[in-house]
Amino acid sequence: MSDLVRRPVWRRAWPAVWRLLRPIDPMRSVKAALGWLVIISVAITTLLILVAYRSDLGLQLIAIFAIIASLLVTQFVAHNLATPVLEMTSASRAMARGEYGRRVTVTRRDELGDLAHAFNRMAADLQAADRHRKELVANVSHELRTPIAGLRAVLENVVDGVSEADPKTMATALRQTERLGRLVEQLLDLSRLENGVVPLQAGFFQVEPYLTAVLGDAQVAQKRGNGRTDVRLRLDVTPVGLRAHADRERLDQVVTNLVDNAVKHSPPGGQVTVVARPGQLPGGLVLEVLDEGPGIPPEQRELVFERFGRGTIDGVTPSDGGTGLGLAIARWAVDLHGGTIAVAESRRGCRIRLTLPGNAKANS
Repeated sequence: MSDLVRRPVWRRAWPAVWRLLRPIDPMRSVKAALGWLVIISVAITTLLILVAYRSDLGLQLIAIFAIIASLLVTQFVAHNLATPVLEMTSASRAMARGEYGRRVTVTRRDELGDLAHAFNRMAADLQAADRHRKELVANVSHELRTPIAGLRAVLENVVDGVSEADPKTMATALRQTERLGRLVEQLLDLSRLENGVVPLQAGFFQVEPYLTAVLGDAQVAQKRGNGRTDVRLRLDVTPVGLRAHADRERLDQVVTNLVDNAVKHSPPGGQVTVVARPGQLPGGLVLEVLDEGPGIPPEQRELVFERFGRGTIDGVTPSDGGTGLGLAIARWAVDLHGGTIAVAESRRGCRIRLTLPGNAKANS
């Protein structure tokens, strides 16, 4: 027998009774507290008048006692009601000065208590946003400094005559310039995605030819950018003729970033596999990118989707020239579709799975 059945009827009915009593509970309603203030003041005055009729005390003295008692009760109630408001005012002024660590002590269960809880949640959100802003500025400064310093060193060597402006030296300068341009472009993309200024142009398309073209472009980019050319790319789409509903350009960004990361972390002569399967709803898509690299430890699987969040291998961050923004952009693009992206369990290497919800009209 469940616990709900064993409980007495009066205990099961108590929550409903408690909700009905809330309008007259002075600890759970400001309106009730003010109402009880009036009732108690009137009751005290009435009691003192009755005492005056039954004793030798004058009405003037009784009136003075009634006023004093009413003022004391009013002061007590007003203090309890004003304390959280004054505390929130002080905390608001501190937050205006940039002190986001202030919190309000919640002692009431009424509307003021709800307001204090909401204020604390807002303060926590502002503190997190301020921390993220500072981290973003620090990370951007760090990431921009590296390619700029490398490019400056190459150019200084050419100007000082230490090295010749031969194709090899210019190729080094070009790589640093491309890295700098790639970082700026990714920051702009991420900013647009976060601010919601990138509208989705979703439509229906055949998955296999689309992914074939994306992987072909990825291979060309690898060769042109002096990247890994020893890694094989494999496509597995089932069933034949699979259709999906998504923004092709945004999905291109996602797949390209996932494949690029998988290629970078693949062993020599490794293989990257892109698997596409239908989702649960019509037009839905389940896409997986698998590599044969060292994989991502469980404790870092959320970190890699953060801005500048880069995983480590044996405690060392790989020096592969990445910016740590690719997976963050992929997550935001998938979120725009209403889908999900995460690191899935894999016996070998890393498996990243993304799901797109699709559209009910996909089969129409």
